Amino acid sequence: MSAQPIGTTSPAAAQPMSSTEFKAAVDAVIGNIERVIEGKTAIVRLAFSVLLAEGHLLIEDVPGVGKTMLAKSMATTIHCSVRRIQFTPDLLPSDVTGVTIFNQDTHEFTFKPGAVFANLVVGDEINRASPKTQSALLECMEERQVTVDGNTYKLRAPFMVMATQNPIEMEGTYPLPEAQRDRFTARIAIGYPDAAAELKMLDVHGTTNPLNQLQPVVDEATIQRMIEYVRGIHVSDAIKQYAIALVNATRQAPELRLGASPRSVLQLLRTARAIAAFEGRDFVLPDDVQALSVPVLAHRLLPTSDAQLAHRTTDAIISDIVHRLPVAPGAPIRR
Repeated sequence: MSAQPIGTTSPAAAQPMSSTEFKAAVDAVIGNIERVIEGKTAIVRLAFSVLLAEGHLLIEDVPGVGKTMLAKSMATTIHCSVRRIQFTPDLLPSDVTGVTIFNQDTHEFTFKPGAVFANLVVGDEINRASPKTQSALLECMEERQVTVDGNTYKLRAPFMVMATQNPIEMEGTYPLPEAQRDRFTARIAIGYPDAAAELKMLDVHGTTNPLNQLQPVVDEATIQRMIEYVRGIHVSDAIKQYAIALVNATRQAPELRLGASPRSVLQLLRTARAIAAFEGRDFVLPDDVQALSVPVLAHRLLPTSDAQLAHRTTDAIISDIVHRLPVAPGAPIRR
């Protein structure tokens, strides 16, 4: 059955965005988020680049470092529809995707959209829900649509899932299925703030919540234009070959029993385009691919038992592969 739209479709881009407009919008978004998230510019830039790469973000870290605050501040910064899902063990798949109910007045079945019908979906502590409920996001994240009772409903663009999770060793959590993790473009860890940032946090957050004063600085149409701008960033054949070689190296690595998927190389280059645009370039460098290799690839990999016993993390394995893999001849270089 053909897909049915829910809500208003995204406004079409009126005209292509210039590099000056793009830079101004990026600076406004990142500066606004940093009013809440202190001393984490690189993390904020990466999170925003995932949105412009039309991907999804997994924020994994210990409690109390600002995972949910980062997701909510980005959602507030962009003037578009936002829904928050608190993942709990009793959350049902229909709570996420929606459900068909019988309308007593019209004597017809009506679809009631779930929380996933928004531009930005903030999934808090996603690994506290059961694997069945987690799987409700699979179709949403990959195909940007929801199928309920044989009917398919399109999600409006832009669409992004920003999920937070605690480390799996913590009590009351379920591991994300491999298919779920592969749909997240990047995984980031916020980490603890440095002493100066933590001191500033006490001054700013100690008396009030800066999130309450945060105002949107860009709208849905602007984000769509920025996405189109990023799509136009050039990726040379040499960079494509380098990215494929990097992904193939993970599939052949003796320390890994599951390498990176074909989806991962697509998302790696999409995010590299966004990073290049942030730097004011209209082409991707090998440096962009290398900088993104750990956040984009590491969470998709499964180490062997021997690697786990040796305390070898997938982050370290990817870093070693990048260090020894030669860049394809003819790739552009930083000037």
